[in-house]
Amino acid sequence: MKNVLIAPSILSGNFAAMGEDVLDMARIGADWIHIDVMDGVFVPNLTFGFKMISDLRPISDMFFDAHLMIADPIRYVERFVKSGAQLVSFHYEAEKDIDGALDIIKKSGCKCGLAINPDTPVDVIAPYLHKLDLILVMSVFPGFGGQKFIDGSLERIKQAAELRDKYAPNALVEVDGGVNEGNAADIAAAGADVIVAGNAVFGASDRKKAVDILRKGKNL
Repeated sequence: MKNVLIAPSILSGNFAAMGEDVLDMARIGADWIHIDVMDGVFVPNLTFGFKMISDLRPISDMFFDAHLMIADPIRYVERFVKSGAQLVSFHYEAEKDIDGALDIIKKSGCKCGLAINPDTPVDVIAPYLHKLDLILVMSVFPGFGGQKFIDGSLERIKQAAELRDKYAPNALVEVDGGVNEGNAADIAAAGADVIVAGNAVFGASDRKKAVDILRKGKNL
């Protein structure tokens, strides 16, 4: 079984000690920090903005993976790049000018990704694959942490990986939602390269062990 990159979602961390949580993720060997940005419009919740990212950036060199769950992301993608994100993903369902938003991110010197909701056909990403560094397959509906992995998501991950292999072999497939030690191996086997985990890491009594289990896809 291949090892995957583990991107703990800071949404499940302690908002009063976010810097400490980022440093802890680096200490225990997590690969990325996943930053769920929600606007209360595209999704029914509010989380972080530019300042949170720019305040965290000086304390860690971890890879910051910003997942924008916001309406009309083209208005803001450049500001998220400037705040310190190294990869910016936005939702297919939230943007009319997908090519334009991707171009802004890439011209800013940042990696770009496109996210799709569980009820969006996977093949909608096909016209944009030549620009993508990452395909983000949502295995829950966006807006809240702690949801259950949706049945049928493994097949969608396989479809995304097949499209990637055919048209964008250097892109990564990321999976976000309901990931835990019981399904991580199946998610990796389906073709995921990056696994986002919230409660499975931040809620664990031994965070390092939780990351190791998710990465290796088996109980240690």
